Amino acid sequence: MEVLEAIRTRRSIRKFLDRPVPQELVEILLRAAMSAPSARNSQPWQFVVISDRQILRQIPVINPYAEMAEHAPLAILICADTRLDRAPWYWPVDCAAAAQNMLLAAHGLELGAVWTGVWPREERMDGFRHLLNMPKPVIAHSLLVVGYPAEQLPPDDRYRPDRVHHDGWQPS
Repeated sequence: MEVLEAIRTRRSIRKFLDRPVPQELVEILLRAAMSAPSARNSQPWQFVVISDRQILRQIPVINPYAEMAEHAPLAILICADTRLDRAPWYWPVDCAAAAQNMLLAAHGLELGAVWTGVWPREERMDGFRHLLNMPKPVIAHSLLVVGYPAEQLPPDDRYRPDRVHHDGWQPS
């Protein structure tokens, strides 16, 4: 799939087939995430791959916007490891870039995925830290729920010319 087509046609998928995602595709997703740019090339991320059904069922208790995880074959928690961060407080942007790369890779692999927010919600960050036994310097940023799509959504043209300003801010 050509990159601009992937960007234009990627949609958030919340319904998945009961079919596991092969490990080789999971590795492709992780490689895509780790190819993202990061401030000072610090690559401050860690990833928790979750395929255990019992853990997936607990996710909606922590993050109510990730209720689809209960029925998905896979979730990947993107985390910032503050011990690796050489550009303090850029880790949220770095992890977001990794998430976007992973979403596009999933789409290109004909997988469906949805990005659910964790950071900066303390109760969600603490919930994942407890559920997954994460060390204190590691901060949960985003949870991507992934699988083979059980729904097809049409492309959505979100271009808004009223949000574009050239050479300065023009009043609307």
